[in-house]
Amino acid sequence: MDKTTHFGFKTVSEGEKAGKVAEVFHSVAQKYDVMNDVMSGGMHRIWKHFTLNTSGVGPGDKVLDIAGGTGDLARGWARRTGKSGEVWLTDINSSMLTVGRDRLMDEGLILPVSLADAEKLPFPDRYFDCVSVAFGLRNMTHKEAALKEMRRVLRPGGRLLVLEFSRVWKPLAPFYDLYSFKALPLMGKLIANDAESYRYLAESIRMHPDQETLKGMMLDAGFDKVDYHNLTGGVVALHKGYVF
Repeated sequence: MDKTTHFGFKTVSEGEKAGKVAEVFHSVAQKYDVMNDVMSGGMHRIWKHFTLNTSGVGPGDKVLDIAGGTGDLARGWARRTGKSGEVWLTDINSSMLTVGRDRLMDEGLILPVSLADAEKLPFPDRYFDCVSVAFGLRNMTHKEAALKEMRRVLRPGGRLLVLEFSRVWKPLAPFYDLYSFKALPLMGKLIANDAESYRYLAESIRMHPDQETLKGMMLDAGFDKVDYHNLTGGVVALHKGYVF
């Protein structure tokens, strides 16, 4: 029998989850940026800016952006690595990857792209100086396998940056829950004509490991040191895993 996992609050077979997640992101791809701005009040741009500015990425570095979506981080990495660097934009979802690639091309930025599964990365060992994944880890079926793959492709001295929704500061939790389960689906319906996908996104946040649990998972995956920074009261956390 197939093993089971969670899809939001639902229990599904592991074989089903990838397809269901794909349906969500095929559905939201064209409205993804607009919804991010509306849902976060523009805060997602500040969270990504913090990630870029504290990354240590510089000219000549090789960077892999996993689940890169519409290209926000990839654009930022390319600006920091310059012409001597190498930045790959990857995503498992073809709709998201196409939107991201086209958006970057419209801005005159040509980057290598790959339709890639984070659990089976098509890159050699010890190739990248930095790997990033923003708001993508929680959608992966086998997070432990994905983290090990990210560790595998990092060279000594490299680091993994995981920007993800996390466990909010407890006094804020009732208000955050009300916003997540009432306002988000309504905004999804009004703006993207898709309430269910945004209901799933709210549920997936609750099912994602909290800050300390994710730190432990990264250490178990082989990272030599892991720390994290809570942003906006723990609504989001940036985990950094280092390879020595």
